[in-house]
Amino acid sequence: MGDINEGPVPEAERSETESPVVIDHSQPRAVNPEVDPIAPLGMDVLDEAAAFPAGETESVAGDVVTTIDERPQETVTPTDSAVWARGLSKEFEPGVGVFDLDLDIPKGSIFGFIGPSGSGKTSTIRLLTGIIAADSGDLLVLGKSPLEFDRIARSYLGYMPQLSVLYPELTLRQNLNFAASLFSVRWRGRRRRVREMLDFVDLLSARHRLLRNASGGMQRRLALAATLIHEPELLFLDEPTAGIDPVLRRKFWDRFIDLKEQGRTIFVTTQYVGEAAYCDKVGVLSRGRLIAIDTPEGLRRQAMGGEVLDVRFESALTSEQISRLVEAARATRWEARGPGEYRLVVEDAGDVAADLSQWATANSLVVESVEPFQPPFDDVFVELVTRLDAGEESDG
Repeated sequence: MGDINEGPVPEAERSETESPVVIDHSQPRAVNPEVDPIAPLGMDVLDEAAAFPAGETESVAGDVVTTIDERPQETVTPTDSAVWARGLSKEFEPGVGVFDLDLDIPKGSIFGFIGPSGSGKTSTIRLLTGIIAADSGDLLVLGKSPLEFDRIARSYLGYMPQLSVLYPELTLRQNLNFAASLFSVRWRGRRRRVREMLDFVDLLSARHRLLRNASGGMQRRLALAATLIHEPELLFLDEPTAGIDPVLRRKFWDRFIDLKEQGRTIFVTTQYVGEAAYCDKVGVLSRGRLIAIDTPEGLRRQAMGGEVLDVRFESALTSEQISRLVEAARATRWEARGPGEYRLVVEDAGDVAADLSQWATANSLVVESVEPFQPPFDDVFVELVTRLDAGEESDG
């Protein structure tokens, strides 16, 4: 894909050879394990890495850090599940947290985690990456408990948090090179890897731009590149498309699909319900509880109670004709959409469409169109949450 035109690089930022990365240790950068992708992955060598100018050392901290070249060729998981959880719960205060999560995410798939703000999406990622410990339940990530991960196991994970953890006074290339050094990407191949990642997120032409002068969309793309720099197998992306325009959101999803085709597993959270269509499976979270998990089409069936069919007749039907129509279509629900227009919920839209044409002919009715209807995922989400609320009210 071509670059997004973010404007020319200012002359002051353009340089054939950039200055070495310099970190001011008089104001040490605090590592917050709740938002920093380095701390959760066990990379506690921030100061050692910062002491070296980017690109001038092959090893960050001698033999202490395991490089990606030293990872075993076989994956650490003995199963086909990248993430497996049963009854996973974490309560922060009464009624606030995540509760009884059951997950089984196959390798090489995209799993979408959808829910409104405050529903528990970020808390779930923190549990899955071992940032926080669960109160109860069982969890395996790549075949191990994340609380027992060593450096080699953690090198298989990539985590892109909601908040930026990159340096505004460094260029895009310098930031990515620094992230590579933190993850111990060997200098021998680091320059090539940095260039590949900049090209992958369409930032190669803007690599000399200071991060503080980059647009919000460019900063999000660079954060994705930093997450991928050490070639992780399993990616946790926390609302990566939040706050960016629809065109750039689609470009992000094109990249995610590329990664899936490379064999990566992606766990992605989002508030944009429509993004469910890009996922292999989707979990819907509301108030800390997983209320549904299925394929995108399966979620539609769950929410609507079947498949949806729109039927338009030449003229409006009488009440008796409508009753016969519902019976002929074996519809579980119906609604009038306008004069002569009816929406039916049926078991199989394809079979019913053929039956309705014959039924209309036998009853001297003229059918203008019979078309399957795909409810937007916003409607699907609202329907699922409404059912949850109705169930809780009836239980109360």
